[in-house]
Amino acid sequence: MAGVSERDDWTGLPGVVVLPSGVPVRGRRLADPASPADFALLLAPGPAPAWPHRRIRWPDFWVPVDRTDALDALGEALRRAHDGERVEVACRGGTGRTGTALAALAILDGLPSREAVSWVRTHYRPRAVETPWQRRWLHRLR
Repeated sequence: MAGVSERDDWTGLPGVVVLPSGVPVRGRRLADPASPADFALLLAPGPAPAWPHRRIRWPDFWVPVDRTDALDALGEALRRAHDGERVEVACRGGTGRTGTALAALAILDGLPSREAVSWVRTHYRPRAVETPWQRRWLHRLR
């Protein structure tokens, strides 16, 4: 598990956003080089990192195939982040699925769902959450 000073250093890396409770989480493309995390939530097929990870079946431009599994995985990622672990979320492009998952983490962390899309577009990427059904999935999260 990461110590506080390691986590603070990690906070300044590209793709790291700070959730409403103050917990940092990183979003990235799977192919991008990345410093090690303590846990990765993978949203696309592809190479797995050397650190612990969990994969959600989530087709490109869509929503998770299994809502229950996705919510369980997002909950695990959020718990780990709150426990001080460096958590990352990654998909092929790092925008649609990753942005949707980061917005979902923010909702689970206390952000009202109606604010999630604008929040992730402001704090992560302007085009995050790419499709209407991803937005709808977020509005129905809580």
